[in-house]
Amino acid sequence: FGIASDENFVITTTNRKEITEDNFSELVQDGVTLYLLQSVDQMLLLATKERIDFLPHYDTLVKSGMYEYYASEGQNPLPFALAELIDNSLSATSRNTGIRSIEIKLLFDESQGKPAVAVIDNGSGMTSKQLNNWAVYRLSKFTRQGDFESDHSGYVRPLPVPRSLNSDISYFGVGGKQAVFFVGQSARMISKPATSQDVHELVLSKEDF
Repeated sequence: FGIASDENFVITTTNRKEITEDNFSELVQDGVTLYLLQSVDQMLLLATKERIDFLPHYDTLVKSGMYEYYASEGQNPLPFALAELIDNSLSATSRNTGIRSIEIKLLFDESQGKPAVAVIDNGSGMTSKQLNNWAVYRLSKFTRQGDFESDHSGYVRPLPVPRSLNSDISYFGVGGKQAVFFVGQSARMISKPATSQDVHELVLSKEDF
């Protein structure tokens, strides 16, 4: 890499966890993306890109959320899809010490390439690992274990309230990915963890599936 013998450097994950002798076997797996930096908190000079490979659930290929919504007690399914996206934001902002801000924008122009639904919140943000985990179909935020780093670690389910958005995703019985693919053909998640300077972006498209 052209590093001088007297120059200090660190190797980190995309979540800015430094690779050491103690955690090497845990953090360095096949296909993992690593940063070679002068310091853990060094600002990236360029955007990095990686392709995430996982085996999607067959429902992604054959249903893409349709069944869950059409089976939603015969009601108009679109509010269920929007409720799911709002529910995610409620969960993400549940630990905010200040104002919880959640915006829903319906974009009918070509600013995003096609008409789009944008849900914007000021929650804690997700790391690259948490975004990767979000992409895995049928991986509940409450049951992720082992190598799966949850974006809601330590989160406690609120008591169920009928017909209420309380950030308990299981009430609706569907996830953010089903909601996205019911409404449209692709999803773009942009997130910045509150404790990091890095902005992470994940793109999923029905065409890729």
